[in-house]
Amino acid sequence: MAYTEVLASIPESYFGKTMGRKLEVGTKPLINMAVGIPDKPVPESVIDALIKGIQEPQNNKYGVFRGKETLKKAVKKFYKDIYDVELDQDKEICILYGTKSGLVHLPTCVIEPGDGVLLPNPGYTDYLAGVKLAHGEHYELKLFPENNYLPDFNQVDSEELENTKLIYLNYPSNPTGAVATKAFFDATIERFRNKNTKIVHDFAYAAFGFDAKNPSILQSEGAKDIAVEIYSLSKGFNMSGVRVGFAVGNAEIIENLNYYQDHTQVGMWGAVQDGAVAALELGESFLDEQNELFRKRRDKVTAALIEAQIPFEPMQGGIFLWVKVPAEFNSEEYVDFLLKSQSILVTPGIPFGSLGDNYIRVSLAVEDAQLDEFIERIKETHVLYE
Repeated sequence: MAYTEVLASIPESYFGKTMGRKLEVGTKPLINMAVGIPDKPVPESVIDALIKGIQEPQNNKYGVFRGKETLKKAVKKFYKDIYDVELDQDKEICILYGTKSGLVHLPTCVIEPGDGVLLPNPGYTDYLAGVKLAHGEHYELKLFPENNYLPDFNQVDSEELENTKLIYLNYPSNPTGAVATKAFFDATIERFRNKNTKIVHDFAYAAFGFDAKNPSILQSEGAKDIAVEIYSLSKGFNMSGVRVGFAVGNAEIIENLNYYQDHTQVGMWGAVQDGAVAALELGESFLDEQNELFRKRRDKVTAALIEAQIPFEPMQGGIFLWVKVPAEFNSEEYVDFLLKSQSILVTPGIPFGSLGDNYIRVSLAVEDAQLDEFIERIKETHVLYE
């Protein structure tokens, strides 16, 4: 297969390559903890709204390119209720067919060819594709456990930082489970506010903060001058297959994203938008229930790992546990070992960046019975760490 030069410059999508592949599994029933697909059903009120939306004749015609007023009003109310952030629904909201598309399209809407983009290492695998498609320069924003996986911008090469026009942040972090504080966001906005650098905060796991509520970057003073935040309904509302999210914040970036989508799609299907409205109307009480579910799972699994003396990084938010690999393995080798010896499928750390190769990512988005079985099986591997 001959790709164009631009496509050939993009590394193969790890999840695109691995989802649905044939696995060499051990003798036990498979436990799949590799993908962050919520295990609970779509809320009933959302299903009802989707069904009603499908049956609405107007939804089966071309819709408004930039989203229904009802959805934009729901986003505006949601951000006010949850984060006390005021949004201009006409200028500061962009509806997205899943947040991945927004995260990949964003560099084309912000940078010029040759401009630098700082991407977290370790960090989500598909950020890089957007930089390559925009003909940007990719720089590493190295994140270390001793700094709670928060970046130290003073450690970034000065020439790279000078050429950086876009920075990706992601808290709660996929894959590390680290979280950011409002103080961190305040300091970051203050540092870049008077520079020609924009910030995108990937807030896909916003609902899951186990020791404190996760702050929005838009709560920081001056954030709208330089930042956008991308919010997903996939995780918090169990809607990964529905494919809906939104970007909010800096009006210029939002306009660029909307303009880009004017030329690449003809607006989100109205039925999906109606379902999204129903989800957002569930509000903070529903998200609190989701958070409590994963907090209990986090507590159960980490207690077992501590007892077995299996090292891991503190999981303060999100749905993934970042577990250290035994010294004799790299991350891909250990994934293969667990699959064949324990019939456990997890994700190697290396697709998330060079600093991930000593870790595996374990998704806690599985039913409790499978989680209990995972605990029993993983305990058997403790001898590898001695």
